[in-house]
Amino acid sequence: QLQLVESGGGLVQPGGSLRLSCAVSGRTSNNYGVAWFRQAPGKEREFVAAMRWAGGSPRTADSLSGRFTISRDNAKNTVFLQMNSLRSEDTAIYYCAGRVGWNVQYWLTSAYSYWGQGTQVTVSS
Repeated sequence: QLQLVESGGGLVQPGGSLRLSCAVSGRTSNNYGVAWFRQAPGKEREFVAAMRWAGGSPRTADSLSGRFTISRDNAKNTVFLQMNSLRSEDTAIYYCAGRVGWNVQYWLTSAYSYWGQGTQVTVSS
């Protein structure tokens, strides 16, 4: 069973950058999929990025590609989300998610069994 704890959220000005972290515990192998989702007020939770813990090409939502990057540090058991050129519409609660194995429908919330509590990101001047 995975435990996921996000950190790194906060207030940032438009055009700024922020790196979110997700500390992962309970991992027993490299056979996991991890992802970031976000949920803005009044909207559904949406896919941001995902990757296999074992490596390989990460997947990023088309609308965010080029600005957002997912990565992980195996030794630190941490997943990161680097966010650049932030915009007001990026304001949301950002969630880390995980699952055993990899689901080809990695963009669906239902593909993940484990979730963190979320971290608030606010982009405002």
